[in-house]
Amino acid sequence: MWVKELTVINFKNYEEASLTFAPGVNAFTGDNGAGKTNILDALHYLSLCKSYFNPIDSQQIKQQADFFMVQGVFERENQEDVLACSLKRNQKKQFKKNKKDYQRLADHIGAYPLVMISPNDSFIISEGSEERRKFIDNVISQTDNRYLDNLILYNKYLQSRNSLLKQQAQSKNYDDDLLAIYNEQLAQVGEQIFEKRKLFINPFIEIFNKHYRHLSNEMETVELIYESQLFGNSFADLLNSSLSKDRILERTTVGVHKDDLQFTIQGMPLKKFGSQGQQKSFLIALKLAQYSFLCKEKGFKPLLLLDDIFDKLDDKRTRKLMEMVSHDDFGQIFITDTSIERVQNTFRGIDVDVRVFEVDKGKIR
Repeated sequence: MWVKELTVINFKNYEEASLTFAPGVNAFTGDNGAGKTNILDALHYLSLCKSYFNPIDSQQIKQQADFFMVQGVFERENQEDVLACSLKRNQKKQFKKNKKDYQRLADHIGAYPLVMISPNDSFIISEGSEERRKFIDNVISQTDNRYLDNLILYNKYLQSRNSLLKQQAQSKNYDDDLLAIYNEQLAQVGEQIFEKRKLFINPFIEIFNKHYRHLSNEMETVELIYESQLFGNSFADLLNSSLSKDRILERTTVGVHKDDLQFTIQGMPLKKFGSQGQQKSFLIALKLAQYSFLCKEKGFKPLLLLDDIFDKLDDKRTRKLMEMVSHDDFGQIFITDTSIERVQNTFRGIDVDVRVFEVDKGKIR
């Protein structure tokens, strides 16, 4: 799968731009703030129906404009599809495939898989468990629509149970029958999510380890561990045993919304003991594992977006990375960097065609 053409109108800092891409490597160079990353985010919109960086759709509209539109021509197995996303201020977002509206945006997720590697990914290491769960959910959701539906249901049931706990705490009127219904709903969907995450994690860890060893020349030992309260416990039992605590705190303290990934290097927490280069290598290996997993599950190559990828990587690791992604295992690639010379030097001697776009204040040549 690859993107042949992209058109953006009133998207972020672009008034209008139309681009034709190469099926191999496409690099965007220019100063910080020029709009390089915005092109990658437009591709993310077309793949996953949302921005990678900002969940508020209306904030993607260029200042003083009334709407934005992003359109791309995707090709897979000699079939072209035209995907278009548009939003008018104070109206609902529209998403179309070949001029036909989707009934549910969830039906689009995974049809045109994409992996983005960005400096923002540092949150996966530095922030709380929610960021690491989002990573797992993003990978699985692009291969399993039912999993995405279960996530939506789980969050709905969780919100309902938490609202009931608050109401009961304020009124002192404890309706155990209603709580039992919420418990049953939450446990049923939560167990399905847990089982899917368990099935996913071991094959994923194997792929991750292979990519990290290659990136680091096997210089360091890293580990990725999936943690869940449901290991050794049924969800229903957890909800019953935590009821007193939940009533005091007025929220659900157990469940798959507490799952986490633990990252270590040389047996120590990566967040505290990993250098910036090691942390970035870890994140890149995570995302490359996501790419390989999606490729295997979907049966074709996703898009790979590398935003400001050379930052905090030494030349040796950068070269290793570019050799990896230029291999036949990878498909179409989009890269941003501030230096056109660095892009050219990095790919010199690697047998791959690179199309370079120079970006300056929302203008591209």
